[in-house]
Amino acid sequence: MPETQPDVTFSGITSNTKYLEEGDLFLALPGINQHGAHFITQAHSQGAVAILTDSEGSIIANGILPEVQIPDVRRRAGDISAWLYDFPFGNMFTVGITGTNGKTTTASLLHQLWQLERRDVGFIGTIGISIGAEKYDTTFTTPEASELQQIVAGMREQHVSHLVMEVSSHALDQSRVTGSRFSLSAFTNLTQDHLDYHGSMENYFAAKEKLFTSEYSDLGIVNMDDPYGMRLSQEAGISMITVSRFNAEANWRYVAAVEVSQGFEVSIRGEGGVLIEGHLPLIGEHNLDNALMAIALAYNSGVDPIAIASYLPQLSGVAGRLENVDVGQSFRALVDFAHTPDAVQRILHTLRGSSSQKIIGVLGCGGDRDRTKRPIMGKLLLDLADIAVFTSDNPRSENPEEILREMTADLEIKGPNCVEVDRSAAIRYAVSQARPGDTVVVLGKGHELGQEIKGTKHPFDDRIELARAIEDLA
Repeated sequence: MPETQPDVTFSGITSNTKYLEEGDLFLALPGINQHGAHFITQAHSQGAVAILTDSEGSIIANGILPEVQIPDVRRRAGDISAWLYDFPFGNMFTVGITGTNGKTTTASLLHQLWQLERRDVGFIGTIGISIGAEKYDTTFTTPEASELQQIVAGMREQHVSHLVMEVSSHALDQSRVTGSRFSLSAFTNLTQDHLDYHGSMENYFAAKEKLFTSEYSDLGIVNMDDPYGMRLSQEAGISMITVSRFNAEANWRYVAAVEVSQGFEVSIRGEGGVLIEGHLPLIGEHNLDNALMAIALAYNSGVDPIAIASYLPQLSGVAGRLENVDVGQSFRALVDFAHTPDAVQRILHTLRGSSSQKIIGVLGCGGDRDRTKRPIMGKLLLDLADIAVFTSDNPRSENPEEILREMTADLEIKGPNCVEVDRSAAIRYAVSQARPGDTVVVLGKGHELGQEIKGTKHPFDDRIELARAIEDLA
């Protein structure tokens, strides 16, 4: 005989006690570090009426609340949450963007194009959540399934018609987007990152590839200049549209992209012979990839190509992505989120192409993350910057000095290159080395507002630290 399930009425569902309200069903999921059922006492005290969990969670919960136990609860959570909130993804045009680098910028550019088109828009990603003009912070690039469905349901109530969101590999692997469906999905690229979690590039790609199936998406768009993108264009379970800077066979490609002051003059050929021309005010060749993807997405969401061309000069970059810090100094000072080998290489190559003076780079590697990329990033900094400053970047539970040893183990660090574990002091040192016409770039944290050390997040903003250093040393 099957166990009798509790007869419970609930008004909401959440896996995070931070968001739990009285009358909610508490979703206790298996986690990387611990099971969510360990928070059952807190959930009970906050008014949860029942728990939905798996067999392991049931043992931990020990009958504190009425429970429903199901196998593979993490995967089922999205479907249950989507049902509870009446399938909010079905009420709007939705775009999901995945890839190692470029997700945030591509999503932001599409979001801007929709805003210029006067669409009612929503955004979910690394830099936060936007519902119309309102902005909110978020913990993850892609929220947990129950929170995601609730957020999108809230957007529906605010009459959002178009949603763009970043979809991380962790979210796909952990079924956070189960129950969601995208009108369009996009793949930017795949380079080394998150191998601490996925174990191999093949597993990392397999997680990303899930988005391009009929379970999640109606149509896909892929950058075929990336080797994994080319592979995806051939293996995906849905129809794919291709974009490329170099391949004339792509559905969307550059006919011309001429670098000018503060950007590019571009000519883009798209599906059906569409031609889009104009000034793109973004710095760096990597942003040509991001812009082309955003334009293809905008076109396939119904934005007229003539309108897209008129909007191009109004586009802007994203906070913390080659963001300029100017307090009147005689040298260029920039902050960027680059925290993978590919991103570091792209940024430093971009700056080298636009500067004949010294490039002074500040870089660290985060703790409790992919250790194999540390020596790669360290060598890139030493090879591509004129002055390399190695420092700390969110050491989390690790010893920052040990992280730096791994970054620099096989490198010969001679002055004026240096290793400075204190990030603030490292930034000040970089500024002290700058002369008129040089470029100082602080890499790794970008828009982030904190430095996580031993479980505590301390206020820290690279932009503020860089500005203060410039002012103090002027």
